[in-house]
Amino acid sequence: MSDEVLYPKSTAKSVTARALAVLGAFRVDEPAMTLSQLARVAGLPVATVYRLAGELEEGRFLERDSSGLYRLGVRMWEMGLLTPVHGHLRETAMPFLLNLQYATRETVQMAVCDGSDAVYIEKLTMNTATPVQTRVGSRIPLHATAVGEAILAYSDPAFIEVMTSMPLTRFTDRTMTTKRVLLKELEAIRERGFSHSTEEYLPGSTAVAAPVVVNGRVEGAIGVVNYELRKDLDSVVPELLAACAGLGARLEELTTRADAS
Repeated sequence: MSDEVLYPKSTAKSVTARALAVLGAFRVDEPAMTLSQLARVAGLPVATVYRLAGELEEGRFLERDSSGLYRLGVRMWEMGLLTPVHGHLRETAMPFLLNLQYATRETVQMAVCDGSDAVYIEKLTMNTATPVQTRVGSRIPLHATAVGEAILAYSDPAFIEVMTSMPLTRFTDRTMTTKRVLLKELEAIRERGFSHSTEEYLPGSTAVAAPVVVNGRVEGAIGVVNYELRKDLDSVVPELLAACAGLGARLEELTTRADAS
């Protein structure tokens, strides 16, 4: 059956859109899929995905193992290295993250905002049993995580209004799910300069985080997390704030140089 039959012209998806749907089907918690799984998640017919997957595999955007499972290929990794988040922000942040981990002896992570979520772009872990929800590339809620709340608190007022007016998903008994409570917490975060979250997203975890501000705009957040409910985690806040301020200043310096060149 042709693609024209599967997709009438009035609702047809372009080849590019279908290929992107296939590539976008993979997630941190589901990095490998069978052809049928890939078709289901992408929302496309198996025959269409079979053809697209073959072409993407030939171009090294996908790879298939001996058991027939598809994964993102090396070409996607190569392209990812060219993105501003990986090639500029993440690379610039690494020395500050490493120093922070050395000073605190805790897991350190960094996230940026993407739409209505935050995305982890780096994580230096002190715990081998890292929850899959907190691995690099994972999408996390802005309203229920320390890094997310730090980003949200320093975002544009219009964005805050939109985000706090949306339905707020409950993940644990401690998740803030009302606009009034969340707005009050965001105000408190701005007053003290950092966020503190305990079991709002994952049971057994507590974290502090602060924003990375560049030329008055929040570019992300750095967090320190403990998976054993450490009671005195606020003691690492001075080192956390120093790391965020240092990274923000460094990014401002690089931006000034780029504008002058």
